[in-house]
Amino acid sequence: MNDPVKIGIVICDRYRRCAGGKCFRALRNREGAFSRYAGREVELVGYTTCAGCPGGNVEYLGEEMVKNGVEVVHLATGLIVGYPPCPNIDAFKSFLEERYGVEVVCGTHPVPQKYLDMHTRLGTWREPRWEPVLASVMPDEATRRAYD
Repeated sequence: MNDPVKIGIVICDRYRRCAGGKCFRALRNREGAFSRYAGREVELVGYTTCAGCPGGNVEYLGEEMVKNGVEVVHLATGLIVGYPPCPNIDAFKSFLEERYGVEVVCGTHPVPQKYLDMHTRLGTWREPRWEPVLASVMPDEATRRAYD
């Protein structure tokens, strides 16, 4: 049997009281960004916030997660769908990959349809830089609606 993939999740501090329901559901069901682990065992070894803009905890959380064996850090979908989306998500990804040598994935659970509708009306994700960020969390409409 293969060893589990050890992951960590970083959430936006705006949602620091989030109990992680959508992220944990998506992890259990291998949906959204967690679909990459289909058929594999996963162990969650870290869950924390960025500590608020501009993300002061990002500088330190990687060390703790790496000590716990993290292989992949997921920047939670809340960083993408919040109003406004996190302006530092690209910097967080680059820093964690460079400083700690871990893979960083943008996203956890699928984007709920209601957030897609609002961000489409607002034009939030029109810039090409959002395409790779949204790629793993933009499933079919039925799945998006299930996360509303």
